Amino acid sequence: MLDIAEELHRWCGEGRAFAVATVVAVEGSAPRQPGAALAVDAEGTAVGSVSGGCVEGAVYELCRAALESGESVRERFGYSDEDAFAVGLTCGGALDVLVVPVPSDGHGRPVLAEALAAATAGEPVALARVADGPDGWLGRALLVRADGTYAGTLVGAEPEGGSASSDRTALDRAVLDRTVAAEAAALLAAGRTGTVVAGRDDANGARCGDPVTVLVESCLPPPRMIVFGAVDFAAALVRAGKFLGYHVTVCDARPVFATTGRFPGADEVAVDWPHRYLDAQQAAGALDARTVLCVLTHDEKFDVPLLERALRLPVAYVGAMGSRRTHEARLERLREAGVAERALDRLRSPIGLDLGARTPEETALSIVAEIVAARHGGTGVPLTGAHTPIHHEPQRERGQGRGLGSVA
Repeated sequence: MLDIAEELHRWCGEGRAFAVATVVAVEGSAPRQPGAALAVDAEGTAVGSVSGGCVEGAVYELCRAALESGESVRERFGYSDEDAFAVGLTCGGALDVLVVPVPSDGHGRPVLAEALAAATAGEPVALARVADGPDGWLGRALLVRADGTYAGTLVGAEPEGGSASSDRTALDRAVLDRTVAAEAAALLAAGRTGTVVAGRDDANGARCGDPVTVLVESCLPPPRMIVFGAVDFAAALVRAGKFLGYHVTVCDARPVFATTGRFPGADEVAVDWPHRYLDAQQAAGALDARTVLCVLTHDEKFDVPLLERALRLPVAYVGAMGSRRTHEARLERLREAGVAERALDRLRSPIGLDLGARTPEETALSIVAEIVAARHGGTGVPLTGAHTPIHHEPQRERGQGRGLGSVA
C-alpha cells in the first residue's frame, strides 16, 4: 500500500476513516503485483490502483462496503469466460485482494500510521498483514523495522466459544509475532515483498491451529542511479532516472561541468574522480543490489579505474557508453588490470538497447529501457509477434522488489 503512502499518511493526520484494498496474491498474467493498493475514504475519494483498470470499480465498492461493515474481507478476481465484460481480469490471470477498513479511531490504526510515517520519511520498514487466517485475524498488522524490532500483533481474539486460555493467547503473540517479524526483517533486508506462512506452536514446539498466511510488504528508500560524466547525455538520463523513481547522482572530476545549474533535476552533484567517489560510497555502505551505475565519461583515464571497481560490486547494473571499437579497447585495458572474464560479462556496453537513438533524450530512453529489462528479466524484443511473457516474475535474487508500491 505504500505506493500511496504519502496520501494515506496525510489522511491519517487528518483523522479520516478509509479502507485499503491490497493485492495479496496473483496467478497467471496479472497487471499488478502483491503490494499494489487502492484506498477509499469515507467521502468516496480514491487513490491508487490494484489492477490498472480491470476491476477497480468492483474493488472500490468493496472498500465502501468494508467502511460500512467494519469487517475485513478477501476477494478473488479472475477472467470470466461467459462474459468478458463481467467483473474480472480480461488478461486471463487472477488476483486476490485484501480489503481492510481503517476507522478514524479503530484498532490497528496506530501501527498503520506509524508504518506510513516511516515510509514517507524514507525509513526502511516492512508491514506484515494477515492475508488468510482464523476468524478475526484478517488484516491484522505488524510493523517491522530493519533492526528486527516490531510493533503491533497479528494475533486476533479467539473465536467465541473457544477453549483457549489467556495464557495461550499470550503464547501465540510471543511465538507467531516473533516468527513473522524475523521473516519480515529478512525480506526487508533483501528489498522484497512476499508471503510468509506460519503456524501457531504450543510450548513443546508442536503446531496447534491452522497456518496463518501473512503478506510482508517491504519499503526501502529509492534505489540509486549514479551517472558518471557531466555531459549532455547525462542531463537527459537524470530526467529519465528521476521519472523511474531513482535517487540520481551525477559525478564528474571537472568542476566546471559538474554543477547543479547544469543538472537541476539531480538529487546530488559530486565533484570527484569517479573511481574515488565509488570507493567512498562503497565504504559508506551507500550502494546495494538495486544500485545502477551508468558510465558516460567516454574517457579511458576515468572509465578504466572506475569500471575495474564497479564490475566487482554486487550492484544491479553497470553500463558504459562508447562505440564498439571503444568497448573492445576498454575490455583489453580491464583485462590488463586483472578483471576476470566473468566480471566483464556483466558490463553492458555499448550501453542501452538498440532503439536507433540519436538525441540525448532518445539515448537516455534506450539506457533506462535496458535497466528496466535487466531488472525484470525482459528480453528487449518487441512484444508484437513474440511468444515471451508480458509480465515477468520478479528478479528476487537481486532484491529488486520494493513492495508497498515502490518503483525500483
